[in-house]
Amino acid sequence: MAWTQWGISLLLASATAANAADTPVFSKASNDSLLWGPYRPNLYFGVRPRLAKSLMTGLLWGRVEDYTTIPNSIRYTCEQNEDMAGYGWDVYDPRTGGIQTVHDKGNGIDMEMSFVKFDKGRGGWGARIKGTPREDAEPQAGSQAGIHDMKTSVWLTASLEGLGSLEALNTDVGSEYGYEDDVIFSGQSADLGEFTLTVTDAEGNSHPTHAHRSILTKPLDKTLVHSMQVSEEILWQGKGIVFNSLKTTIDEYVEEYTKEDMPPAWQTYTIKNLPGPGNVHVVQKVFEGPFEFDVLFVPSGQKKTSKDLNKGISEVSKSFGKKYADILGPQAPFDDEEHLEFSKALFSNLIGGIGYFYGDQVIDRSYAPEYDEENEGFWEETAEARAKNQQKLEGPYELFTSVPSRPFFPRGFLWDEGFHLLPIIDWDPELVMQILTSWFNTMDEDGWIPREQILGSEARSKVPAEFQVQYPHYANPPTLFMTLEALLDKLVSSKSDETFKPWLESLYPLLVRNFEWYRRTQWGDLKSYDREAFSTKEGYRWRGRTPQHILTSGLDDYPRAQPPHPGELHTDLISWMGLMSSSLERVAAYLGDSDDEAKYAKITNAIRHNIDDLHWSKEEKAYCDATIDDYEESALICHKGYISLFPFMTGMLGPNHEHLGAVLDLIGSEDELWSPFGIRSLSLKDELYGSAENYWRSPIWMNMNYLIVKGLLNVALTPSSPQQERARTLYTGLRKNLVNTVFRSWRETGFAWEQYNPETGAGQRTQHFTGWTSLVVKIMEMPNLAKGAKENKVHDEL
Repeated sequence: MAWTQWGISLLLASATAANAADTPVFSKASNDSLLWGPYRPNLYFGVRPRLAKSLMTGLLWGRVEDYTTIPNSIRYTCEQNEDMAGYGWDVYDPRTGGIQTVHDKGNGIDMEMSFVKFDKGRGGWGARIKGTPREDAEPQAGSQAGIHDMKTSVWLTASLEGLGSLEALNTDVGSEYGYEDDVIFSGQSADLGEFTLTVTDAEGNSHPTHAHRSILTKPLDKTLVHSMQVSEEILWQGKGIVFNSLKTTIDEYVEEYTKEDMPPAWQTYTIKNLPGPGNVHVVQKVFEGPFEFDVLFVPSGQKKTSKDLNKGISEVSKSFGKKYADILGPQAPFDDEEHLEFSKALFSNLIGGIGYFYGDQVIDRSYAPEYDEENEGFWEETAEARAKNQQKLEGPYELFTSVPSRPFFPRGFLWDEGFHLLPIIDWDPELVMQILTSWFNTMDEDGWIPREQILGSEARSKVPAEFQVQYPHYANPPTLFMTLEALLDKLVSSKSDETFKPWLESLYPLLVRNFEWYRRTQWGDLKSYDREAFSTKEGYRWRGRTPQHILTSGLDDYPRAQPPHPGELHTDLISWMGLMSSSLERVAAYLGDSDDEAKYAKITNAIRHNIDDLHWSKEEKAYCDATIDDYEESALICHKGYISLFPFMTGMLGPNHEHLGAVLDLIGSEDELWSPFGIRSLSLKDELYGSAENYWRSPIWMNMNYLIVKGLLNVALTPSSPQQERARTLYTGLRKNLVNTVFRSWRETGFAWEQYNPETGAGQRTQHFTGWTSLVVKIMEMPNLAKGAKENKVHDEL
């Protein structure tokens, strides 16, 4: 493709969120209510709008009594193993706001951040920062203070990218030693217009005092402001900016007093009070004991105070609770108060993990022939092609998305996102539509969507260099089509399609282009090996294999045929392709395109047949991957586990299918996949169970288990299925096991986890994994089908 064409594609992909959202599909009121949010999910608390270059804020805090624990005690970016007793949103609605609590055990303090949008976003927003010493806090070394006298420093960064201005307005009020009253910044930018940003000085706060020799030093009951102009490329590095500002004070004290006779730590770790113009401003407050203060962003012409914030916090909490009970309230046997709070927390962390990302990304568009993987030993050839380092920065791109894990995966993942959006559909279908629009807007002209969206320097700072490059030859499970089907179920049945239909009409060409890209690039070779099947076309193979992994499949180290072969066919991929074609069939029918409806129905039918013809093993009574053996003939390689269940999980296996009984046998066998904590990823009998990395070789994953329990529910609600009663029994037991597993670990550790141990049920791997693990919210919401249970309302979307 000519560079000019790529240039056009990139320009289209990099349209700002504001412009993309101004389409006739979404109303201005809807866009306004989603403009601002804690859209920097990699931070414990960072607010920004869905605008490419604009105002950003970030919060830092730390206990400042003991020199030996600073600077490691200062919190900013979400990190694993930072001695937290849990953190996250207790309640959160992206259109109104919410309340987040960080149980900072290491610093002996619980931080509460309330965030509220005024007048549905049109009147700006307010945040209340509140600190409460923990009862289990321990005195720090060298400190004589009790826990209620603990010293805490809090820093707020406010930076402005791009054109515009941001300046401390009341510099004449601030003395050399800081501000006694509120700090007010005046700002303006093309997208935001004129505005003020106020940091209040609330009554009732206590501040530490000190007496160090006879020299006069600045009192700590003042608010300090350091304004500066820095390179735009480092504006996101709030912690580095704060530390650089602190260094000035520390160096002066070292020169004045020497290292052996320094003032107390809470005095030393303070910024210089240098307010004025700049593109980044650091505001510092030093507290003793509990504290709170507010931050208010108010557009020109509006007037909001802390009283408005008080009212907003109360309303947000009440409205969230009422709406949640109506829409996502857990069903029996999980309909008690403790499970309700658990469900609300998981959902709030999922939807509170939505972020806005803007920047360039690293892509290798060399289209080296090795990436076609046509030869035996192809993984060595592709490794050599990657080693040529032909990747380049492209963009800028933008993405509005939820994230799998704020500390470890704070970016967009294609195969995760479809799962993330399923609970959100119940809460706010139009929000899901906006996120899907953003994802499909990252597609290039060929129909490829990068599977991992690492946009800009801030996002890249969390990713090792070897994993940053994206390749336009590599796919990822197309779970966004799963979300489309759920939207169809939700909105068409409820007749709420005034916005939905025009939106889907605008999206449909992108859906088709994406599907055709998968068919064109991930095809499997049926003809060269005389494979007998209903269709000569519908077979598929993931590109990007090595002997150890298929990262592109999402199931990384799940056992596959050895050695890799260009004649392989993958059960999970053909199942995903069937889900895509089935979704397009439904969309075409809804839009009244009978020709496309018939076209995709034919493809879906062929895929259903080929799944049986190419992947069913009569001997193993399971679906298996296929490869080419030493005699150049097709052979099935069976590693029973999630791969074997993919036709069932993706809806390619109907309630009356002849192989359904064998699939349920596999699910329900304690010697194979069933455990008291959920369905294992690999059979207990497999020789590779629990081996090597053991990432997808035994652990329990909630995304796969959700699809299994949903499939069991579908059969359990089908009277014509000979497997109905058995599916009901499996569904009831599995639903209970999954909820108990996640709930127990959450209660013990304060976190949701990436996966769960099949032997103990303990959460493991990535901490604070509030992405698809939050699907347990949907599982709790499913009907109780246990024998003797009261009649349950079956939700339309199920």
